[in-house]
Amino acid sequence: MDKSKLNIIIDATMFLCLMAMVGLGFMMKYIMPPGERLREAYGSNPYMTWLGWDRHDWGDIHFYLAIAFLTLLVFHTILHWKQIVGLFQRLIPNPKLRFRLALIFLLISLLL
Repeated sequence: MDKSKLNIIIDATMFLCLMAMVGLGFMMKYIMPPGERLREAYGSNPYMTWLGWDRHDWGDIHFYLAIAFLTLLVFHTILHWKQIVGLFQRLIPNPKLRFRLALIFLLISLLL
């Protein structure tokens, strides 16, 4: 498979993962709220499910989608690495400053 076809497949899959994560996030926050907010919204001792899964099951799916998204993001970055480096070199021509900024970006990324 050539690089452009692989890229569009990765990008489309990333988009679908992101949309699914957003949808599940809204569902877990507003339709299946946690603990006390659930009781306030729906009365005493409610048990909310959708398609037979409760809030925690959907939270697991949300987590797995996030892992898939991050994995695809790594592949996306690898596919675009030459472009990223070229743009970064044009944007910041000073090699020492470029190295420092790249190191700071890497450290912040690892901390997050």
